[in-house]
Amino acid sequence: MEVFYRTHNYLVEHISNTLVRRDLMDEIDWSDRLIGIKGTRGVGKTTFLLQYAKEKYGTDRSCLYINLNNFYFQGRGIADFAGEFQKRGGRVLLIDQVFKQPDWSRELRQCYDRYPGLKIVFTGSSVMRLKEENPELNGIVKSYNLRGFSFREFLNLQTGCNFPAYTLDDILNNHEHIIKTILPKVRPSDYFQDYLHHGFYPFFLEKRNFSENLLKTMNMMIEVDILLIKQIELKYLSKIKKLLYLLAVDGPVAPNVSQLATDIKTSRATVMNYIKYLADARLINMVYSKGDEFPKKPARIMMHNTNLMYSIYPVKVDEQHVLETFFLNMLWKDHKVNKGDKGTSFLVDEKLSFRICPEGYRIPKNNPSICYAMHKAEVGHGNQIPLWLFGFLF
Repeated sequence: MEVFYRTHNYLVEHISNTLVRRDLMDEIDWSDRLIGIKGTRGVGKTTFLLQYAKEKYGTDRSCLYINLNNFYFQGRGIADFAGEFQKRGGRVLLIDQVFKQPDWSRELRQCYDRYPGLKIVFTGSSVMRLKEENPELNGIVKSYNLRGFSFREFLNLQTGCNFPAYTLDDILNNHEHIIKTILPKVRPSDYFQDYLHHGFYPFFLEKRNFSENLLKTMNMMIEVDILLIKQIELKYLSKIKKLLYLLAVDGPVAPNVSQLATDIKTSRATVMNYIKYLADARLINMVYSKGDEFPKKPARIMMHNTNLMYSIYPVKVDEQHVLETFFLNMLWKDHKVNKGDKGTSFLVDEKLSFRICPEGYRIPKNNPSICYAMHKAEVGHGNQIPLWLFGFLF
């Protein structure tokens, strides 16, 4: 146990104070006894746990961070460890990569039933379905999602500013006023291309080649998050990787499921299941026409965020596709996004039509029922809004 305390103290003491404090820290009800934080690989779940420990407890021994990657847990269950921790005065146990233990959900249930004075906060993959696939946690776990950086968070980190987030209604109705509070301090357009290329994943801060690091992370998403959690045999790994590549190369179109099934030598049903797993892993987004949903074929398949586009197939990065992927990624957190009707890019919350406009685009006939998101625009007016401002939604 002392080894875990020493590791905890070292990690908490060496976490940087300059890292962006994620808004999720204030959205979580920390009074709950069992809290699950899901997120795709690379978005900073470990850092988030350590920031919480440092902010709330420092090196107080009532809080302890553990990572189930540690081989120690191959011979000992979570419930037994939690019991010993509580006997030593422990009150908050932070468990990273909980799915690395086969019976993790049953063990967490035992902790919840046996130790009413103990709070557990754990991280897991976005592929996990905490309640649907783990009925023993139904009614006792509160689940939250940690995303990659928004453009706002990236901008704050790069400039030292502290711009707040805005709702979609705020942006639609007050964008001219909002922009007047931003432009005197910074020109967001100066940072926008950097964000599109490498700003979504926090590890751009590390002094390593970002694209190589992201490719490694993408492989881990498939090899661990999909194969391990979904219990898929290793021999099918190459099929899933090839499918992701083919979807990326095809661009944001409706998938030709029959052709994809032929290309990766599997059935149409398996292709659709693999597409769903890739979406769960936050590698792609499935965009449906209004009224449709899985298991129907999506109207468009897009990469989950723009960083992925520059890493997976950098020789064919279409700017319009990048801009639309950015918009979808920013809206996707809190809004329902469907494929737009003719002349529009997206339908948001089944009522708001948006057209994503490239630099220099001249609107032939301004339709007041459409909102135009304008690339490279510093300011907007009326229903024409700078595209970058939608990066302030979270």
